[in-house]
Amino acid sequence: MNEELRKLVHFRLDRAFESLDDAKLLADARRWNPCINRLYYACFYAVSALLAANELSSSKHSGVLSLFNLHFVKSGKIPKDIAETYSDLFDNRQEGDYSDFIRFTEQQVKPQIDKTSIFLKAVADMIGNCSQ
Repeated sequence: MNEELRKLVHFRLDRAFESLDDAKLLADARRWNPCINRLYYACFYAVSALLAANELSSSKHSGVLSLFNLHFVKSGKIPKDIAETYSDLFDNRQEGDYSDFIRFTEQQVKPQIDKTSIFLKAVADMIGNCSQ
């Protein structure tokens, strides 16, 4: 991986972990819909980093998800149960951001925080394997 690509990958991965931290702050403030948004973006930035490390990209969020599923989930590189976190948050973020009368609850959101942490670790480990 060349230096410019390495910087991009690390920048995106840093954004992923910052977004997870933001989600935790929002959870502490009991702001469940914005928390879902930040959890989704944590996964999105991590996957964008992983795709970049593998010289893949998409200009659409759905394209990033599709490339991730094709190259990393279907191949077994990322376990399906871990990958479901990103897919679930993709759907929840769409619903929470764009649908009326959607209010996520603590019971719906809190478990997603730990799942997102596990997801980010799995993706970060995969990126580490790419750069070796």
